[in-house]
Amino acid sequence: MTTTTSHTPDSEGGPDGGTAPRPGRLIQNEVTTEIPVHLLFRDGPDPVSVPLSPTVVARRQGTGEQPRVRRPTQPKPRPEPQVDPELVERPARVLPGAAGVLAGACGAAGCLATSWWAGVLPPLVVDALRLPVSAGAGLGPAQWAAYTGAGALGLFGLGGLARGQTGRAWVLGLFGRYRGTVRRTGLLWVNPLLLRRRVDVRLRHWRSEQLPAADGNGVALCTVVLVVWRVKDTARATLGVEDHETYLRECVEAALARVPVEMPGATRGSVETTADTLTRLVVRDAGAVGLEVFSVRPVRVEYAPEVAAAMHRRRIAALDAQHRATMLTSVVDSVEDTVTRLTVRGLVELDDYERKALVKDLTVAFCVGRGETGA
Repeated sequence: MTTTTSHTPDSEGGPDGGTAPRPGRLIQNEVTTEIPVHLLFRDGPDPVSVPLSPTVVARRQGTGEQPRVRRPTQPKPRPEPQVDPELVERPARVLPGAAGVLAGACGAAGCLATSWWAGVLPPLVVDALRLPVSAGAGLGPAQWAAYTGAGALGLFGLGGLARGQTGRAWVLGLFGRYRGTVRRTGLLWVNPLLLRRRVDVRLRHWRSEQLPAADGNGVALCTVVLVVWRVKDTARATLGVEDHETYLRECVEAALARVPVEMPGATRGSVETTADTLTRLVVRDAGAVGLEVFSVRPVRVEYAPEVAAAMHRRRIAALDAQHRATMLTSVVDSVEDTVTRLTVRGLVELDDYERKALVKDLTVAFCVGRGETGA
């Protein structure tokens, strides 16, 4: 029986037949981790592999530290602008204007009757109204009380008369509390103790002044936008924000800061995409305060004054380069067509040197001719 003896590198003998010492560590912080033998022969299900995130922090060498997984942080959603959910437009309680006129007439009649009762009514009025002659009780406490009641009734009736117009509304409030909105037209009677705020609810358009913007490359622009909008909820528009027109202007400026604006001459699709994106952003921000925005469309776009001169020179250079490339392509096509016709029809027989010379002369001639004609 033959016995084979294996030698490990650490147990190999040296030149003198002894055991060679193990070489020293090449890395000073080297650490050897022992693996228990029973883990190599463990019976059980296969280990479950846990997928790691693409972002993994590597372990430090020599510490035995396991890799740490850095979980990606999700950006927090931007909070939506909100107002008091109970602040919703509702119709106010009003009466027809005839009720106010009737109350005013009753107040005037009461004052007239009190004056006749007190005997202070002029004789001409008594004769005109064909009233009997009063005994003249005088102005006592009862007469003053009648005057007060009749005068209050007349003032309350006539003071509450209002005229509702088409496209206009009133937002009513009492001691800081919302009491409703009046959208009716014609002669109405509204409680004179209520505070009235007139609101324009017609379809309106706002042509802005020059607003700062930028294109897709970050070049500063100045743009004028046209906004078509109207007040949909009068309660939120007047009470939910200090000034809804200023708020709308700020929403448009914020949208222009986030959306790149195309210069005139761009494709129609990109211009429509820009307008749709601006409209969507402004609708989301302005809808919380009762404003309905139909479109936000840039109507004039130009470079900002600080970059206008540089961009103008760059545009002229680009147009000149494009013109030169077009002219050169046309000249090359003309030279190729001329040489091909001469050789195909057998008018001339050219070798390589003569062909190159002819191409050179034709190119110079065509370039000079197109330069003189301005083509």
